[in-house]
Amino acid sequence: MPATPRFPVVFVSHGGGPWPWVDGMKEVFAKTAREFAALPRRLPGRPKAVLMITGHWEAQEFSVSTAERPPMDYDYFGFPEHTYKLQYPAPGSPALAARVRELVTQAGMPCLEDPQRGFDHGTFVPLWLMYPDADVPVVLLSMKSGYDPAEHIRVGQAIAPLRDEGVLIMGSGLTYHNMRGFRQPTSMPVSEQFEAYLHQAIRQPDPAERNRMLVEWQSAPAARLAHPREDHLLPLMVVAGAAGDDPGEQIFVDVAMSVVMASYEFPPHAA
Repeated sequence: MPATPRFPVVFVSHGGGPWPWVDGMKEVFAKTAREFAALPRRLPGRPKAVLMITGHWEAQEFSVSTAERPPMDYDYFGFPEHTYKLQYPAPGSPALAARVRELVTQAGMPCLEDPQRGFDHGTFVPLWLMYPDADVPVVLLSMKSGYDPAEHIRVGQAIAPLRDEGVLIMGSGLTYHNMRGFRQPTSMPVSEQFEAYLHQAIRQPDPAERNRMLVEWQSAPAARLAHPREDHLLPLMVVAGAAGDDPGEQIFVDVAMSVVMASYEFPPHAA
């Protein structure tokens, strides 16, 4: 049997709410839509499953979704009625959930199970564009309350073996997430300065230096203006941990709601 190719790890800026189904918003995020649809072509093949770390799930301990048929989680408000009836009927994977829990606990961290957790918009928006047939199993891994960046890098390191098991590890958040700053002209330089710092970090050929820069993200220019609360940044920490020695690169940058939003990939590099 041929060896399973090593998968990259990916972080995407998922945009605002259920934007692909909202007139006016889908035009704003047209570039993001095209890029998300093209993401599968960057992979070495079709993944056996996706492990999603979303900026919309935080738990007291790292937790993994175990539902065979995950429900929908309409975690937004003020959008048209039809967006609360959207369905993304991808299956879960209890087997992958068990494997994730095994890896995390072997690394010395508790990992809980959540049989009720479903697909929030940070999960189903990019996946609907990537795999519109909803035929790739999806499991979610939560962030941990307290938002310790080093701990999230560590959990990413723990789950890194999944890359060699046909699993796409994917973080979904935003490189800028200040709700009061969206659509404000003064936010553009803030988002550009902070994204430049992140881009410099993820390109580092030395993974120790990359991880140091990510752990110390609050020292970056405009850091707290870009992320008053770092829930949408922490998925990047998990992805960086899972990247191991692989330096990252920008997939694309979109400009929407008066800010820049970047997405990154850490492709496998030959030794």
